[in-house]
Amino acid sequence: MKKILASMLFISTFTFSQSLSEQLENDIDGLMTKVIEWRHHFHQYPELSNREFKTSAYIKNVLENLGLEVQSDIAITGLVAMIRGSQPGPLIALRADIDGLPVTEELGLPFSSKEKSVYQGNEVGVMHACGHDAHIAILLGVAEYLVKNTDKLKGDIMLIFQPAEESPPEGEEGGAYLMLKEGIFELEKPDAIFGLHVTNGPHGTIFLKPGPAMASAEAFRITVEGKQTHGSRPWEGVDPILAAFNIGTTMQTIVSRRLNILDSQAVVSIGMVNGGTRNNIIPQKVVMEGTIRTFEKNYLDKIHAEIKTIATNVAEAHNATAKVEFAVYGSYPVTFNDLDLSAQLEESLIKASGGKYTRWNVPRTGAEDFSFFAQEVPGLYFFLGVNPENQESSYTNHSPKFYVDDDALDTGVKAFIQLVEDYSESY
Repeated sequence: MKKILASMLFISTFTFSQSLSEQLENDIDGLMTKVIEWRHHFHQYPELSNREFKTSAYIKNVLENLGLEVQSDIAITGLVAMIRGSQPGPLIALRADIDGLPVTEELGLPFSSKEKSVYQGNEVGVMHACGHDAHIAILLGVAEYLVKNTDKLKGDIMLIFQPAEESPPEGEEGGAYLMLKEGIFELEKPDAIFGLHVTNGPHGTIFLKPGPAMASAEAFRITVEGKQTHGSRPWEGVDPILAAFNIGTTMQTIVSRRLNILDSQAVVSIGMVNGGTRNNIIPQKVVMEGTIRTFEKNYLDKIHAEIKTIATNVAEAHNATAKVEFAVYGSYPVTFNDLDLSAQLEESLIKASGGKYTRWNVPRTGAEDFSFFAQEVPGLYFFLGVNPENQESSYTNHSPKFYVDDDALDTGVKAFIQLVEDYSESY
C-alpha cells in the first residue's frame, strides 16, 4: 500500500509540475478545434480597416466568456485584455491584427467570404487575404489556454487585438500608432511584445529575421492635371495620361539608376492609375498611387526628392502639372526584431516548431505596423508557413487565392506559449 501511495504522489506531483508547454501537448487537440472554428468565422465575415465592429464584438464576447475584463473601443475597434499569472514575472504583450482587405475572394471554400464594402468610393469584395483571421484565432486560443493555466504563468499577459494594420482610410488615424497614442502602454508598459504573421511558406515552419526584418512603408500620390479634349483632336488639349505614363516609366530609374543599391535596398512601385471615363475623351486629370519601401531614413528622403523631380519635370515637358503627396495613408517605420530577444528566444521557436525553423538572412520588403509597438518596447516578430503539408503555393498574402491550412496553426499557438514560458523563466 505504501508503494502505491508513493507512486500516486509521484504522479500527482509530476502532473502539477508540468510547464505551460508540456501541458499544452496534452490540451492542443481540443484547443485547436476551437481555434479553427474561430478562424473560419473570422474568414467568412471580414471587415475593412477601422470598420471591424462585428469582428471586435465577437472577440470581446469570447474574451469575456473566458472571464477577462476587456478594454474596448481603443483606436476605434481595438481591444486589450490582461491575464494575470499566479507567480511574479514580466508583463508580456501578445498582438494580433484584425482587419481584412478590399479583395474579392476566389478560394471557393465553404466558409469563403461573400462580404462587400466600400473602399475609396468603390464597392469592393472583402477578404482576409493577409491571414489576419488566423492571427485572431491563434491569439484567442493562446488566451483560452493561459486563462486555464494561470497557476503555471509567471507574470502577466497583455492581449492586444489591433485594428487597421492594413492602414486606415485616408484622413483617419488608426492601427498600432493610434492604440499607442491613446495610451495602451501608459498604465502598464510591457517588458516585451511578440507577434506573428502567417505566410505561404512550408507547413508549420517558423521564420525569423533578427534586426531589421521588414521595410518601412508609405504610400504616395501623384495627381497629373492636363486639359480635357476630344480624343480625335489631342492637339487641342493637354494629355495627362501620356504624361502619367512617362512619369511612371521614368520613376523606375530611381532605384535602378539614381540610388546606390550597395548601401541599402529600396522599392518604388505604382499600384494604381485612375483617369478617364470614355475611350474617345482625353481627361482633365490622372491620379497615380504607389508605395515606397526602404530600410534607411536617408534613402526615403532621397526617394521623395527624386519622385518630386521626375513628376514635376516630366509633367511640365508635356505642358501638364503634377502634384505630389507623400504618406497619404500614414507611414510605417522599419520592423526591427530586438537582437537580444532574437538570440535569447530563437531556440524557443525551434522547439515550438519541432525543428522546422529557418533564420532569414535578409529582410523582407513587406511592412508591418507592429513596428510602432517594437519602437516602444523590445519586440519579436516571426512568420509561420501555412501551406498544406508537402505542397507549395504561388499565391502569397494579398492574393484572392491566398490559402491558410488550418493544420499549420497549432505551431503558432505553441510558439506563443513557448515564448511566454521561456521569456518568463529568464526574466
